[in-house]
Amino acid sequence: MGNDDPRRRIPRTDRLLALPEVQRARTRLGEDVIRSVVLGFQDLARKGELAPGNVEPGVLAAVSARGATSLRPVLNATGVVVHTNLGRAALSRSAREALLTAAGYVDVELDLSSGSRSQRGTGTRQALLQACPAAGDALVVNNGAAALLLATTALAGTREVVISRGELVEIGAGFRLPELIESTGARLREVGTTNRTHLSDYESAMGEQTGCLLKVHPSNFRISGFTCSVDIGQLRKLADAHDIPLVVDLGSGLLAPDPLLPEEPDVTGALEAGADVVIASGDKLLGGPQAGLLFGRTDMIARLARHPLARALRADKLALAALEATVSGEEPPVAAALHADPGQLRERAETLAAAVGCPVVEHDGRVGGGGAPGVPLPGWAVQLPENVAHALRTGVPAVLPRVHGGACLVDLRCIPEDDDDRLVQAVRTALARTGDPSGTESS
Repeated sequence: MGNDDPRRRIPRTDRLLALPEVQRARTRLGEDVIRSVVLGFQDLARKGELAPGNVEPGVLAAVSARGATSLRPVLNATGVVVHTNLGRAALSRSAREALLTAAGYVDVELDLSSGSRSQRGTGTRQALLQACPAAGDALVVNNGAAALLLATTALAGTREVVISRGELVEIGAGFRLPELIESTGARLREVGTTNRTHLSDYESAMGEQTGCLLKVHPSNFRISGFTCSVDIGQLRKLADAHDIPLVVDLGSGLLAPDPLLPEEPDVTGALEAGADVVIASGDKLLGGPQAGLLFGRTDMIARLARHPLARALRADKLALAALEATVSGEEPPVAAALHADPGQLRERAETLAAAVGCPVVEHDGRVGGGGAPGVPLPGWAVQLPENVAHALRTGVPAVLPRVHGGACLVDLRCIPEDDDDRLVQAVRTALARTGDPSGTESS
């Protein structure tokens, strides 16, 4: 390498690692991460893809922006309350504080008074039962699919799980409930047709090989027209006649009826109608962390809790803490967004629109997460040019709008009011980046 080779001007590794800003980054980043950042910029300079003089500024900017996690906070401006791609439910302040508490040593399986081992997550279980008094007991596992897996395995074993063909749903990422259930060794006994299933269909399927009856709420789609289904009360009588358990998978996590969602079944109603075990998700309409919730008769829940699979599927201390705080603490963001006042949403949208010079349009939000399909949540959005969407998604803070009908729509339903000023600045910046600083004129 000659004396005039520009690579000789690349800063040395030890000098870059000794920079004060890099030293301070060690309080939040591991040594391997910091060193990889430094070596990465040096390598770019050696390849001629970066001027040697830009190595140090690049390293400083990178370690300043780098966090210990690759996950980025996002302002949800889609109007979809339970957004699966954004982690579903946003946690309440109470739940976030509970996560910090649970991050250290906590008495998750310890009785501090006696110093002996106790039942795991007792406080969470008690909070769930207080929130849903119709249940004799409750059990928490790591997600809704795990709850269904445990229930069918523990109650049916290798016998038959009787279910309507109209309830053989596919959930997110291509996973199908029939395949999930059959993976346990249980056998599916499908009855009825896609659109019509009668009580006589279930009766014809009952026999010595029946392990349990399973009713699944098709939460992410609707079948209308010439339809027929069997309700929980009718299935309860059939289950009693054959002395087999009745399991109901609701999915959404609604513990009690909500007038806003009159057709969405709830855990309390399912239990009162006669279900032995009801399955729900913690991170949907309940508004908590990812968790599978099993409510039901005391003896049935005890049977599930004793099964070896329960250990493999159990929830960790962070989920237990956040779940307890969700049902015991302040109103979760999911509930607040669902019941947001349309008039107030319009005022906030108009404030944003005035600040960026764009119009306000009517915009229906959605529940999302497979809950209440087709139910509109009336509201408002600020209409921006379609090409602004990319700049919003890649900005700081990242903002996820809805792109629809050739426009970029910013709906404030799921954005905390405390973030309105940040949103205004993000939209202004995105408009400037796309060469349209004034946006579309209001009509």
